[in-house]
Amino acid sequence: MRNILRRTVLAAAASLVVAAPAAFAQDSSGVADTGGPKLVLKIGGQTEGKVVIDLLTDKAPKSAERLMTLAKEGKYDDVVFHRVIDGFMAQTGDVQFGKKGGDTSMAGMGGSDLPDLPAEFSNISFQRGIVGMARSADPNSANSQFFIMFAPAPHLDGQYTVVGHVVSGMDVVDKIKKGDAARNGVVDDPDYIVKATVEDK
Repeated sequence: MRNILRRTVLAAAASLVVAAPAAFAQDSSGVADTGGPKLVLKIGGQTEGKVVIDLLTDKAPKSAERLMTLAKEGKYDDVVFHRVIDGFMAQTGDVQFGKKGGDTSMAGMGGSDLPDLPAEFSNISFQRGIVGMARSADPNSANSQFFIMFAPAPHLDGQYTVVGHVVSGMDVVDKIKKGDAARNGVVDDPDYIVKATVEDK
């Protein structure tokens, strides 16, 4: 059972709106740009473009730090979007089994060599553009994988750590190659992260 659930996420629908301060512009997630560090993903494959993620270092400091660490070490470079479900989310970040050009049949089952992270649940709702940390059935098992929401999924609220939100490039996210619904979103010849960098503010 653990292998089946390993760092995957649940399907859901409907939406909630999260209020945010007016100091910064809001995106489709309803979350204000913090003005803090950004995770920048250069996407390649069938889809090409740039996605900028505002990391919520105040809400999920350990998870945000993990993404920044792995990006700065180049661990996310050439990692595929191994599970993409139309109308739900695009999942990536398996630095162990998800490298483009290798055997990705185990993608979604691995993580980094760093310890798993504790849950950092918040009151932020899973809206379009929200970035969450993927995990197994254990709430404290997030490691390197993350997912970007195509649409609201309040079913996930309080169940997965919200680590950031897309502030630029949702049009690129929308074009990421979708997986086979009959195979739980597994993607053949998937799009991938060409390069992940961090912009510190």
